[in-house]
Amino acid sequence: MQATPDPSIVRIDGPWTHRDVSANGIRLHVAELGDGPLVVLLHGFAEFWWTWHHQLTALADAGFRAVAVDLRGYGDSDKPPRGYDAWTLAGDVGGLIKSLGARKAHLVGHAWGGMLAWTVGALHPRLVSSVSVLGGAHPLALRRAVRRPGQLRASGHLFRFQVPMAPEKWLVKDDALAVEELFRAWSGPQWTDTAEFAEAVRAFRQAMLVPGVPHSALEYYRWAFRAQFRGEGRRFSEALRGRFAPRVLQLHGEEDRCVLPDTAAASRRWAPDARLERWPGIGHFPHLEAPDRTSAALLDFFRILEA
Repeated sequence: MQATPDPSIVRIDGPWTHRDVSANGIRLHVAELGDGPLVVLLHGFAEFWWTWHHQLTALADAGFRAVAVDLRGYGDSDKPPRGYDAWTLAGDVGGLIKSLGARKAHLVGHAWGGMLAWTVGALHPRLVSSVSVLGGAHPLALRRAVRRPGQLRASGHLFRFQVPMAPEKWLVKDDALAVEELFRAWSGPQWTDTAEFAEAVRAFRQAMLVPGVPHSALEYYRWAFRAQFRGEGRRFSEALRGRFAPRVLQLHGEEDRCVLPDTAAASRRWAPDARLERWPGIGHFPHLEAPDRTSAALLDFFRILEA
């Protein structure tokens, strides 16, 4: 593996088009495919836009405009020293939707991307047609669940990531071997011995070595933890307490050992009408472990809303 790859390595060839979009004062790299209602795909920790490569083609083939973005600090998007708080990140997504020339978008997010989708739906509901969350939970559901022993153990990395410098070094050590270890620990057992798993972790390890990504990725966790003890954290919680307006789909693996299934289910407190599917044998990455099933579930959900 190349020790310090250029950010452009994430612009992997395919039927999609790569381009840069200005949003909320920064440059975001996106991969785009198809025409029709807009679907914006938001990746999670240690990923980048490519995590959605299966869904990009499936959604485009079904008549949607699918856009997978490298979030702030990831891939070939800008990596500013600040802006990893939920308010700013939600502004990034809202700005992206507007810059893409759309009035509204269906948001699909995995893990951190899922919590960001919940946040955008709460703070900018007029821009959101629906929210689909894979391997994630409502931010307030996760905050409450971390107080319980099961989710507390599952979230041990959250606390490990709070110290300075050492987590960044750990993430890039041995060509980002830690990324593969996390994916293996969080994935369902049926996926980890496949060629698809090997391909995915190879791509994610390489992307983690892009300069600036380790620190930026960890800043998401650091803000989320430290905000609990600050006024901005209380204001954020208050902003998310109300009933959630957009329609919600949750796809969650029963073998998810990062965000436990019961934590995901607790999100329905804020969206009682949410459609929750719990999939046996699947871990933290439904979109990669069961890509066809994930795409079919998303399309079924969107078609009902677009009818």
